[in-house]
Amino acid sequence: MPTSVPVPDPGSASPPDRYPCPGFSYHRPMILSDRDIRTRLEAGDLVIDPLDDPELQIQPASVDLRLDADFVVYRLPHVPCIDPRDVQSVQGYTETVTVADGDAFILHPGEFALGSTRERIRVPDDLVARVEGRSSIGRLAVVVHATAGFIDPGFEGHVTLELSNLGRLPVKLYPGMRISQVVFHTMTSPAERPYGADRGSKYQGQSGPVTSRIADDR
Repeated sequence: MPTSVPVPDPGSASPPDRYPCPGFSYHRPMILSDRDIRTRLEAGDLVIDPLDDPELQIQPASVDLRLDADFVVYRLPHVPCIDPRDVQSVQGYTETVTVADGDAFILHPGEFALGSTRERIRVPDDLVARVEGRSSIGRLAVVVHATAGFIDPGFEGHVTLELSNLGRLPVKLYPGMRISQVVFHTMTSPAERPYGADRGSKYQGQSGPVTSRIADDR
């Protein structure tokens, strides 16, 4: 019969008496509070840069991220489909648009575009992060990611946003507006092989909105 892993009492900070394998180090997963986020930022292992207004951007259990000025839009190609195994098919029908200061990017109903956070983040090996849309943005029928809300331990770079307008009216998105929020979760132990060059991670160090590199999958 499989060995059951003891689960600690939620009200107790003590680890279980037995671990499922030798060398297993138990740390109860949790979401970082505003206090813990500030502590990790001050320690320097968690990086959010620039963090222009910490008092405004650091929320009780998340950090608001701002929208950058560059967007990748998909022009309708005269092809039947996008082939994820064909680099030209994935990247050849896009155009980068840079919005001037004071102007807005208009996201039309049913339209999909890639955006980016103004902030570069670095996630330490013992944390994972999730990017979610702000409630105020969601109430405009705009979502900020389709499936790529998860950020691995070890990731460093700007966060690409998958922007969609689910509503029936165009929405103006202004560079510099707080578009999303990032939540940090602790793990049971630090990752042995975090995201990065040693793994051949495709998006490590990305800057601005980056199109799919699925053709590089092994």
